[in-house]
Amino acid sequence: MVIKVKSTVFGEGNPIPKRYTCDGLNVSPPLEMSGVQESAKSLAIICEDPDAPSGVWTHWVIFNIPPESKTLPEGVEMDELLEDGSKQGLNDSGMVGYSGPCPPGGTHRYYFRVYALDSKLDLPPRISKQELLNAMEGHVLDKGQLMGLYSR
Repeated sequence: MVIKVKSTVFGEGNPIPKRYTCDGLNVSPPLEMSGVQESAKSLAIICEDPDAPSGVWTHWVIFNIPPESKTLPEGVEMDELLEDGSKQGLNDSGMVGYSGPCPPGGTHRYYFRVYALDSKLDLPPRISKQELLNAMEGHVLDKGQLMGLYSR
């Protein structure tokens, strides 16, 4: 089974509105997840740009999202620990939370990858994408993604 990821503000392969980028308010877009297995104990999301000149650029690392959370609202707070128990890692700008698309030029792809895990992860906030990927190894039940574009 594959997790279906969608947003009310952009569709698969479509432009991400300016509001959710460094040229706008730089807030996270609303996301909806469906098809999450009932056995899932947590969700994790990694947003990254594989078209960055320096290699893959990580825009968001968030984990231990309660699996019953079928949506993430617009503008998730930039706190290490959220009210629902979710934790946020560091993006490649060195900040906690979401950092929107900000390509130096041209059109870039932004992948919002959602993972359903068989456990909550015993990790502190402020971890890197690689630390999250390492901890998720062997715990991924399912995954899905939404890809949006942004041009400058």
